[in-house]
Amino acid sequence: MSAILSSLKLVNAKRHNSVDPVVFRRNKLNEKLKVQIAMAEAMNKGELFTVKRKKLLRDELTGVTSYVDINKRVKTWWFTNNETKRIAVQLFYGNRGIDLAKGKNAVDVANCDELITVLTRLQQAVLDGSLDTQIEQAADSVKARFAK
Repeated sequence: MSAILSSLKLVNAKRHNSVDPVVFRRNKLNEKLKVQIAMAEAMNKGELFTVKRKKLLRDELTGVTSYVDINKRVKTWWFTNNETKRIAVQLFYGNRGIDLAKGKNAVDVANCDELITVLTRLQQAVLDGSLDTQIEQAADSVKARFAK
């Protein structure tokens, strides 16, 4: 062995390519919450908010394929309750709502400023693992639709 290699600490290492499913679901929901927070901030400022995605399109005349930015449709996770005239915020995993507590699936919010605060606090709850069991139930519900 050469002097350079003998001066290094050599080990037998194996790279783990899989991510813990709980952490994967947390990160997935966190990314969706970041978009919701950005939408709420844009709404509060009176600005238009769009999310772009890349789509591969082929030009009919030349036959050349290229990536084009397309607006992605994003739904808000909040709505105005007709009875109370207050905003209700829900969390979704896929298209399934997450129960925040037993029988409670939304947070009541007074105005847009509070909406941003609530979304940020929900994001913190997701990241610290407070909603892991609810996220797992929603993920299992989404997975069950694909299993035949």
